[in-house]
Amino acid sequence: MTTGSLSSQSVPVYTAGQIRATDGANMGDVISFSSELIMDDVYELDFGAEPARLSLTARDDASFGIGHDTSIGTPDGAVHLDSALMFMSPDGSTCDVLVMVEVDTEGNVAEVYLLPFSTLNAGVEYRLVGIDRDQAHAKFAQVACVSFTRGTHITMASGAQKPVEELAEGDRVLTRDDGVQTLRWVGSSTTRAVGEFAPIRIRAGTLNNDADLLVSPDHRLFIYQRTDELGAGRSELLVKARHLVNGETVTVAEGGFVDYFQLLFDSHQIIYAEGIAAESMLITSRTRAVLPSDLSQSLGAHVPGHSDLPHAGLDVSEGLLKRPDAAAMLKKASSR
Repeated sequence: MTTGSLSSQSVPVYTAGQIRATDGANMGDVISFSSELIMDDVYELDFGAEPARLSLTARDDASFGIGHDTSIGTPDGAVHLDSALMFMSPDGSTCDVLVMVEVDTEGNVAEVYLLPFSTLNAGVEYRLVGIDRDQAHAKFAQVACVSFTRGTHITMASGAQKPVEELAEGDRVLTRDDGVQTLRWVGSSTTRAVGEFAPIRIRAGTLNNDADLLVSPDHRLFIYQRTDELGAGRSELLVKARHLVNGETVTVAEGGFVDYFQLLFDSHQIIYAEGIAAESMLITSRTRAVLPSDLSQSLGAHVPGHSDLPHAGLDVSEGLLKRPDAAAMLKKASSR
């Protein structure tokens, strides 16, 4: 059973068969789940190996279902988080990797996937220096949480523009659907701006925004089309920032570190960031792991306004946005 948004989120993964131990106790074996791994073994990515996008939907039991728009795995199959690994390359840099296991209907392992948080390169020796079976869900939740970056201006109840890092629990924020709403919680984290953690930069004016907007890759922006330029068949759309990347007006801001901030209301909201309508944090069985334990427990198993899918059905498929002028089309559609 899924909760939160019925839309899936896709992540770039390698299969276990693409990564093999070249030194150590498991030499010659492909990488596996944590109970079969041994510290200090060295692994290498196969030459020519490319990640595939695994589509996932959150379930109530902390597992995930494979979405029908996946490019790998069995749709409707079950995926479990196994562990978080840390590898060190010869230059001393580290790479965090999540291990996910797909199981068949009888509970047998069907495939092992690896989700790297930064780029893996073929021909590089990656030494296994960390195995964490407790923090995998928290790390995966960080990828899933929609987040604003430091310096982003949020429209308050008064109309004032306030940097997201200055917001606090109890502040009153203007929302598109429900007027003024009170912030329930503000989360923050700092991470390297690489791979799945690199923010997306939407340059000023691209979507009628007043200044550059930097958000997490899967952050959904709300677009109201006055004319259906995309052929989506509806006027209200939710568009993931990563699907608008065109290398010019919408780019991946990779490099250095990024401060991310999550804004939680009693219900999933559309708020205004640099003049763009964008979603707030949505609680699902996946994202709940980033909440403080006392807050998570007080919310209970289901949160009205989050579990009842207030914005279901508005997501635009990646296929409709696979064109370099997608952002320009959305700007045109919303301006007429």
